[in-house]
Amino acid sequence: MQTSELLQSYLVDTNTWDEMYKNATVREQYKKAVDFLQQLSVEELNKKEELAKRLFMSQGITFTVYSSGEGIEKIFPFDIIPRIITAAEWDYIEKGIKQRLKALNLFLKDIYSTQFIIKDGVVPAEMIYSCPHYLREMHNFPVPYDIYVHISGIDLIRNSDGSFYILEDNLRTPSGVSYMLENREITKRLFPDLLPQNNVRSVTEYPNILHRNLVSLSPRQIYNPTIVLLTPGIYNSAYFEHTTLARLMGVELVEGKDLVVDNHKVFMKTTSGLQQVDVIYRRVDDEYLDPLAFDANSLLGVAGLMSAYRKGNVAIVNAVGNGVADDKAIYTYVPSMIRYYLNEEPILKNVPTYHLERADERELVFNDITNMVIKKTNASGGYGMLMGSAASEKEIVEYKAEVLKNPREFIAQPIISLSTVPCYMNGKLQPRRVDLRPYALCGPDGIEIVPGGLTRVALKEGSMIVNSSQGGGSKDTWVLAT
Repeated sequence: MQTSELLQSYLVDTNTWDEMYKNATVREQYKKAVDFLQQLSVEELNKKEELAKRLFMSQGITFTVYSSGEGIEKIFPFDIIPRIITAAEWDYIEKGIKQRLKALNLFLKDIYSTQFIIKDGVVPAEMIYSCPHYLREMHNFPVPYDIYVHISGIDLIRNSDGSFYILEDNLRTPSGVSYMLENREITKRLFPDLLPQNNVRSVTEYPNILHRNLVSLSPRQIYNPTIVLLTPGIYNSAYFEHTTLARLMGVELVEGKDLVVDNHKVFMKTTSGLQQVDVIYRRVDDEYLDPLAFDANSLLGVAGLMSAYRKGNVAIVNAVGNGVADDKAIYTYVPSMIRYYLNEEPILKNVPTYHLERADERELVFNDITNMVIKKTNASGGYGMLMGSAASEKEIVEYKAEVLKNPREFIAQPIISLSTVPCYMNGKLQPRRVDLRPYALCGPDGIEIVPGGLTRVALKEGSMIVNSSQGGGSKDTWVLAT
């Protein structure tokens, strides 16, 4: 049985934007890949799928699911059919993300200093002060080069008309970039000829760009500053990523217990004595970074780290206090920030969003709850949300009661019909929903975005939830050069 027959079974929902098919014809960007796949038998594709699983297993490409109090490591599900984005689409995405990040960076600088955006009534003061990630410790804090967001993962979706929307801004410790890099390496092994034939742009520069930016932030002007990646440790769900990035950049992977602060300087314990640390790429959340400044019970951080940071003796990436800008309630103000700080119209649109602390918006959402998704403003990973269309009557009643306890902690958005892409499932090509997380790196020389990102896939038929923690997977993301 040839794959051409598989394509005939590819049924696209008419109310959904499919990225490969339009009016029963293959879109231009997918033609070469589809022609190639049609030359392979189902047995050959099955072998490639099996090889991908073995490679993920042998390289330990895993993530951890926390259920029933236990951490269970799982292989990250990978779909062998690439997602393909045209050069023009990417150009548009890149411009939109750069514009957004410029505004968010200016917003963070402003709210931690002059607060013009509050004084001018663009963002309400109570919206900022009620955010748990707004840290008074960062007021008038001299952040190197005024860069707060060095690394971001901005989540994008496509609506049924094909237009791109920003779903959320991940500015604290965004994860998933290692899967973007590993997905490309696996694809090179599975389809070595296909990438050059399609003129696919490379994503492998990411660790080099990140390392260059980290070096540029060193407070000591020395040739080879000491850079470390601070991890919460082996039980963290993204530990595989921490080890991968440290290895690819050639920097030390450390835990809080490996560092010590002396005379407002940070040192790493080594076999040959203490070595001064210049830059910390931290994958530890704010509240655990320094037990003297935040949570006194934290064993993940370093006592005195904030004093060394304030004195300018160490750079921390991302800057502390960023969470206020990726709070889902603040998200609704980002288009206003772009107009306010840059005097430009937003290139990429927000998804319509309702604040549930506003009684009129809450009533509107509650009356139409089966068409809504409700999210906690400071949760991630798909946890704590209600998908109205899939929830039972009992779940809806219980969730409404939860919202009413503290409405500030919840926002709602209409359920958007995410775009679909082809996935290889049980010997057939089937459409599945996807989002996209491109990774942007901001350094003293500007913002760089590697051409690609993490495409997350809702592997369950009909599902809209792409998070790996909720049963999602991923696929390689190709950005074409021309």
